[in-house]
Amino acid sequence: MAGEVGVKKEESLNLKITNKSHVKPEEKIGKKEYQLVTFDLPYLAFYYNQKLLFYKGEDFEGMVQKLKIGLGVVLKEFHQLAGKLGTDEEGVFRVEYDDDMLGVEVVEAVADEIGVDDLTVAESTSNLKELIPYSGILNLEGMHRPLLAVQLTKLKDGLAMGLAFNHAVLDGTSTWQFMTSWAEICSGAPSTTAPPFLDRTKARNTRVKLDLSLPEPNGPPTSNGEAKPTPVLREKIFKFSESAIDKIKSTVNENPPSDGSKPFSTFQALSSHVWRHVSHARNLKPEDYTVFTVFADCRKRVDPPMPETYFGNLIQAIFTVTAVGLLSAHPPQFGASLVQKAIEAHNAKAIDERNKEWESAPKIFEFKDAGVNCVAVGSSPRFKVYDIDFGWGKPEIVRSGTNNKFDGMIYLYPGKSGGRSIDVELTLEPEAMGRLEQDKGFLLEA
Repeated sequence: MAGEVGVKKEESLNLKITNKSHVKPEEKIGKKEYQLVTFDLPYLAFYYNQKLLFYKGEDFEGMVQKLKIGLGVVLKEFHQLAGKLGTDEEGVFRVEYDDDMLGVEVVEAVADEIGVDDLTVAESTSNLKELIPYSGILNLEGMHRPLLAVQLTKLKDGLAMGLAFNHAVLDGTSTWQFMTSWAEICSGAPSTTAPPFLDRTKARNTRVKLDLSLPEPNGPPTSNGEAKPTPVLREKIFKFSESAIDKIKSTVNENPPSDGSKPFSTFQALSSHVWRHVSHARNLKPEDYTVFTVFADCRKRVDPPMPETYFGNLIQAIFTVTAVGLLSAHPPQFGASLVQKAIEAHNAKAIDERNKEWESAPKIFEFKDAGVNCVAVGSSPRFKVYDIDFGWGKPEIVRSGTNNKFDGMIYLYPGKSGGRSIDVELTLEPEAMGRLEQDKGFLLEA
């Protein structure tokens, strides 16, 4: 069965900021510069990538102290996060670090009238936004503010850890590698198990000059320079149990394709399931097109392959498109096959061609450039987010902030219960979300 965590009544957090400080690497490193490459640059006009983790625990001051000390240690290897964005004399963007920079911003806050369980709800609320820094902040602003901001909020029975990572500097794989390393240090490990691989130019060494300026503070401009009103969206986590995932995967693999292609993976099966049901919930016409987008990790796809510990962005968006009528009229194998073929075709040659095309006419993506009637998947259930234990247990829930969310955006996380369970964090227009909530075929209810 797939279920939902109950939606609880929203109360005011009465949040108060109690302290603001900065954490630097605990040792001097000197001046460092790291050129941003073609895999990084398109994300300059995305927003900071926000994550939110909740932990149970009584000793807030002790937890904060341990986190800050551990952060100072882990920043020796991950010192790029303590730097800022800059450009060289030719206008090529880079990460710059020097020992006199401020470092990572750490805000401490108190909202101790509310408990962890009151905030680990299925539906995202305005309360949750108060727990994460840098909402609505573009990555380009990393030229004059930290590349990582952390907010540690004291709750009645625990701690909320809100994080904002500059997405022009790192992707999800690097984000969770950093979080894992930070947790290892806080848990008493003498060193991290996997130091980051810092030379981005090994993946791509083309120097691309960009002429960018910050938009007006009221939001990304439209073509006529006016900010668009932000549409009202709902964000919700749907929890798919191990048995629900197994059912989705076995259903899509019941009639294997005759062309000899591989069985569909869990990701491909779940992608098809969500794509079909979201398209149905949107009440689209059969002739309408719908795009499925996946931000795929390219570390093992590039030639030569890069190590898993490559620090930076090494992702590309892969697109596939079909008519809604075809997607709904065919069994789930149809959608899964489209996703599978698009992913498998994205080899080193395709990646290189995409990079060359972009370098010849650089286009800075806006986070919503994913396609018409889109379902877009970021994050991965392979990220071991529930193993992020700083010494006081695993997180109660892990979710994303509101930045970079648009109609159809999905973040996949492993389920807290472990095994093959998966959490689907989904953003949709309210009417479509309401219909999806009533769709027993989506939730796999009897």
